[in-house]
Amino acid sequence: MASKSVPAPALIIVPTYNERENLPIVLGNIFASVPDAHVLIVDDGSPDGTGALADERAASDPRVHVLHRTEKNGLGPAYIAGFGWALERGYPVIIEMDADGSHPADRLPALIEAVSKPGGPGLAVGSRWVPGGSVVNWPWYRKVISQGGSFYARTMLRMPVRDVTAGFVAFRADVLAKFDLSTVDSQGYCFQIDLKRRVYEGGYGIVEVPITFRERELGVSKMSSTIVIEAMWRVTIWGTQKFFGRG
Repeated sequence: MASKSVPAPALIIVPTYNERENLPIVLGNIFASVPDAHVLIVDDGSPDGTGALADERAASDPRVHVLHRTEKNGLGPAYIAGFGWALERGYPVIIEMDADGSHPADRLPALIEAVSKPGGPGLAVGSRWVPGGSVVNWPWYRKVISQGGSFYARTMLRMPVRDVTAGFVAFRADVLAKFDLSTVDSQGYCFQIDLKRRVYEGGYGIVEVPITFRERELGVSKMSSTIVIEAMWRVTIWGTQKFFGRG
């Protein structure tokens, strides 16, 4: 196993809040697919002991790292904290991955390969809505929200990405480092759209890799109507600015 002082080919950031049941499963799946990767667990003070379990894993496995945050203030800030941690340590590929088991770890090699080519795309998206992609165990209204949100954002931002709201993505670190991450203050779906928008408008290229997305089986979903409303509102503003040449 790699030393904690030597960056692996990729760092997978896994934000957690009350994911104690899911965490061992997710880590097992990750390392079965990419044994040489590292994982950063960003825990927002989970009252169920997720952070303590993460510390136990980190103590016994040099591939596992933990970043503790003192409050639960959203997915976006958790990833931003993780990005900063990863960039400081020189990981060449940085990946976002949910802790609930919905993102298929067996697609990690494809995502990493897609952004590991010199001069290649800056972002690889694990996509549900391209040929070969699919969702499993989702109610109809979740599909409508996801596909509708992607269509609206794609149209407003004139961005040719089918799964704009996807949260299973891999960045080239040199591309991510070009952005002022302190100006990214959006959450949930909107956070994912915002980063894709920056990569696309920066001309760094985006590729979509088909995945099968599965609804979580353990724990409680963090999705809320507030997240959807924020995304619609911000996309409308960005799209309007783009239309008038100010975006």
